[in-house]
Amino acid sequence: MRLLLLLTTFLMLMPNAFSHSLLSQPMQQKIDSGTLYGTLLLPKRDHPVPVALLIAGSGPTDRDGNNPQAHSDTLKKLAQALARQGIASLRYDKRGIAASRATAPDERDLSLEGYVEDALAWSRTLQADPRLGPLLLVGHSEGALVASLAAPHSGAAALISLAGSGRPLDLLLREQLQGRLPPALLASSGYLLDELKAGRQVDEVPAPLHALFRPSVQPYLITLLRQDPAHALAAVRIPTLIAQGRNDIQVQVKDAQRLHQARPDAQLALIDGMNHMLRIVPEHGLQQLASYDDAHLPIAHELLKAIGEFLRNNAILPA
Repeated sequence: MRLLLLLTTFLMLMPNAFSHSLLSQPMQQKIDSGTLYGTLLLPKRDHPVPVALLIAGSGPTDRDGNNPQAHSDTLKKLAQALARQGIASLRYDKRGIAASRATAPDERDLSLEGYVEDALAWSRTLQADPRLGPLLLVGHSEGALVASLAAPHSGAAALISLAGSGRPLDLLLREQLQGRLPPALLASSGYLLDELKAGRQVDEVPAPLHALFRPSVQPYLITLLRQDPAHALAAVRIPTLIAQGRNDIQVQVKDAQRLHQARPDAQLALIDGMNHMLRIVPEHGLQQLASYDDAHLPIAHELLKAIGEFLRNNAILPA
């Protein structure tokens, strides 16, 4: 009975002890169109600690990895898990999103190049902070492409690609839409992708395709369609980890393998059971879809293990 009481007390105190060993600090970053807002999560140490710049994926995704349709806290959970390994992190609201909305109230002003410049601006700020050590660029989904493009100019010590596509966006979208659209809409989506890939905007978009190809998002899509993620990663010269879940229904193992072909010296981690939200769920069924709106599921343990091993192998974390 006494042992049970001590264990219960220990478990009750654990979250408080962890929170007291962390500093959560609001951060601001001036850019050309205003101010970006983020959160620095800093383990309290008597020496500089590595810091991960967490770069969110596509769409209206905020610093925590959430959007109006789904609340998964993916980036917030990742930041907390990294802190347990002694790694600080900075996660931020992208241009036009959440607290940073004023930097791009019209999505016509968004570009992939702008996102890369923002990552570089945050990189400079983090590297100037004496509390912080080596910089890690950690991109999730589309953020992995942003991280790859920023890496050669960032001064980062390492790059981590999480569920990043290995193919240009048009190829990925064609595959995702195949079998999900009736023939007429599939043909329309193909035409739209062809036009945008050629740098031409299209005013008339079928209503069912409006969410994906609305005229206001087309300028951004044009900048994104110029890029091949594998070619971008091939230009990166710092240690790189490519992590991909085998149960990801958005990005496939073959994407990670294509990235690895571009950087054979990179470490490749294929995580059994992990999906696009970096959670362990069945490949199909309700649990897969529910994970996109479940902030309680933990980040996959094997992913965190792979990150820790990668950082120790490259002397960014102590052995």
